Amino acid sequence: MANLVNLESVSKSFGVRQLLDGVSLGVGEGDRIGVVGLNGGGKTTLLEILAGLEPPDSGRVSHNRDLNFAVVTQRSELPKGSTIRQNVIDPLGFDAEHEWAADAKVRSVLDGLGVSELGLDTVIDPLSGGERRRVALAAALVRDLDLIILDEPTNHLDVEGVQWLADHLGGRRCGLVVVTHDRWFLDTVCTRTWEVVNGSIEQYEGGYADWIFARAERARLAAVLEEKRQNLARKELAWLRRGAPARTSKPRFRIEAAEALIADVPPLRDSVELMSFAKRRLGKTVIDIEDATLRIPDGRTLLEKTTWLVGPGDRIGLVGVNGSGKTTLLRALAGERELDGGTRKQGQTVRLAHLTQELLDLPMDMRVLEAVEEVARRVVLGKYELSASQLAERMGFPASRQWTPVGDLSGGERRRLQLTRLLMSEPNVLLLDEPTNDLDIDTLQQLEDLLDSWPGTMIVVSHDRYLVERVCDTVVALFGDGQITKLVGGIEEYLKRRAAMRAAGTASSVGSGTVTPADQAKPKSSAGDQRAARKELSRLERKLAQLDSKSAKIEEQLVAAGSDVDKLVELDAELRAVKAEQAEVEEQWMAAAEVVEAG
Repeated sequence: MANLVNLESVSKSFGVRQLLDGVSLGVGEGDRIGVVGLNGGGKTTLLEILAGLEPPDSGRVSHNRDLNFAVVTQRSELPKGSTIRQNVIDPLGFDAEHEWAADAKVRSVLDGLGVSELGLDTVIDPLSGGERRRVALAAALVRDLDLIILDEPTNHLDVEGVQWLADHLGGRRCGLVVVTHDRWFLDTVCTRTWEVVNGSIEQYEGGYADWIFARAERARLAAVLEEKRQNLARKELAWLRRGAPARTSKPRFRIEAAEALIADVPPLRDSVELMSFAKRRLGKTVIDIEDATLRIPDGRTLLEKTTWLVGPGDRIGLVGVNGSGKTTLLRALAGERELDGGTRKQGQTVRLAHLTQELLDLPMDMRVLEAVEEVARRVVLGKYELSASQLAERMGFPASRQWTPVGDLSGGERRRLQLTRLLMSEPNVLLLDEPTNDLDIDTLQQLEDLLDSWPGTMIVVSHDRYLVERVCDTVVALFGDGQITKLVGGIEEYLKRRAAMRAAGTASSVGSGTVTPADQAKPKSSAGDQRAARKELSRLERKLAQLDSKSAKIEEQLVAAGSDVDKLVELDAELRAVKAEQAEVEEQWMAAAEVVEAG
């Protein structure tokens, strides 16, 4: 496999800070590499050196001859005064409109990133930062390339957009180097991981899960190595006495070492205990909105006579496409925006904290630790009791950074400080709007660890699928129908429903401020179709009743089987088959019900 880009003994520093120190590595054909590391550690600089946008202080960067590549970093700029068409379509060299419109790849990229909704003749200048990033990403992905270099491509994409991007990149044969803090994306797309740490690049096989395991394994080996150093003579003597036969035990040792590594896995959060604690702190009522109507400034109706009761200990992930109104709904729940109809009720013991996407409440004239201690000096978060300094350290501010002026912090560091101050106030209800923006993976892990054992009510809006699935127990969605829909199957169910909506032609174009009218008539079914659908519905309902009865009988037999292992295995297989048939019949019932509804 030929190398596309090679770095030989590359070093790069800014001021006195050494970002890369004698780094040598290569990107081969078909490599899909995820780049991770702390904020400010040199990830973007590494990408720009790979792409030739930034020269190294020393060392050599060589590209394969005739290498065709594209790079989209957080510093990428589009020409002022240009249109989306000029940036995305015109460089492809199509002579006529129908030529690019007939290209399935181009259409897929434009639709998948939501660029077509913006309008191809739209001028770049008035677009938001997120919309410009999507245009720049589309301009790269529509091309036939040998190598794609991307810096945080999932920022400004919703869950559906992240899923599309992962599928798209996974289906391409070109090389890929991507900086990302999205753990699900990293695990789905990448086959290798580079960690930028202390000026060097640690290389791992696999995506996020493999990287975490390998990093833990390295830490274990380092601890073993230190113990060996302390007992060198005894260990060496034992090794020499065992001699050659010891080599045959190495595979077994590796298996045992791996088992030991995962044997001490921390327990999952005790949801029952947390719920009980939350009820003692919050009582029965947290936030209730009843018969609520809520409209978005562009005239769309977000909620239409909807009732949503948020209870003590609820851990809810809120998903929807960009522009569907998630932030507006959070503001209404927080009491920062009045409902257009209905009532909002908040419990008397509620101490609510709302993390917004804006950074408006930070004291720029203070230092980091002073800004945290301004809220409180100590905090109790579930089972943890932490000082302001300890919490700041867990949120990515080591002692060496805690006396940095807030005004000198980067955007990601200010976001971490905002979150730290919010947690120091000891709320019992958290509303978090995109809490993972600008956070590196190590900080995300610390945040998840805190939220995992946090005893209170929590509603999270995030495109980070990994975070939502890790810290939330339920997922609800905004589909543009005026209701809040609970998704038993979580984000996977959300993506399936969105795909079904697009296939049916009912998906809303909320990103462009337009939506399919709620009163748009569905295609009418013929009278014959209606009769057949009602007949099928009755048949399926009888079938479901039979399967329910059969399932109940098998469960009774399972209880009666006691310790008869063979009988238990047989009954379990039978029960699984019945459950699978039930699920299939339920899907058929829903399809028939839709036909009846359409009439």
